[in-house]
Amino acid sequence: MTIFIAAFLFVVLAEMGDKTQLLAMAFATRYPAKTVLAGVLAATLLNHLLAVVLGSFLTDFIPMSTIQIAASLSFIFFGLWTLRGDELEGEDKKYKFSPFWTVAVAFFFAEMGDKTQLATVALAAKYQSILPIWMGTTAGMMVADAFGIIVGVVLGKRIPERFVKWFAAVIFILFGFIGLYDSLPARFLTLPAMAGALLAVAALIWLIVRWGDRREAAPPQDADG
Repeated sequence: MTIFIAAFLFVVLAEMGDKTQLLAMAFATRYPAKTVLAGVLAATLLNHLLAVVLGSFLTDFIPMSTIQIAASLSFIFFGLWTLRGDELEGEDKKYKFSPFWTVAVAFFFAEMGDKTQLATVALAAKYQSILPIWMGTTAGMMVADAFGIIVGVVLGKRIPERFVKWFAAVIFILFGFIGLYDSLPARFLTLPAMAGALLAVAALIWLIVRWGDRREAAPPQDADG
């Protein structure tokens, strides 16, 4: 149950403001919410099954200590990615099937290589438990996407995107540093090394925030631009 809850919470956080949540919201403006959620469920079950199987088998080739360090670094990376944010690039208009299959196919391919899928791989490699991770990450996707649809479409309210991004990013980065502290050899846990790591992440956060502010302030380009 603990592994299920951990997987659930991590994916809920990762999905907030993510491209696939935006995709679900976009589809909900054209198709019934139940159809959208059914397509999301089908796509997530298959996509995350592949992810947990891959993550579980990584230990056959890579030492567990290395995987734990990589997983912790990936959590920091996911936090930075969350701050950066995602935008749709036509994924909601790329496929032309029935509503259910349009949602399922588009969502499956949009999730390939996305941070929620990568988080699922990392969690499976860390905890070595296929079913709880699979069920937890799938449940997390459904809750996050249902929340996005209800708040963003049905209720006609905007998600407080900046707050959600910062909250999720801080949680990811915090867990990443805790994981590194637990898994790195003691010789690497010196005060200068830890201070340097914190400064490096703080600098990356500053750069990402500056880049985001400039992107929002830039005037929109016309069709000829």
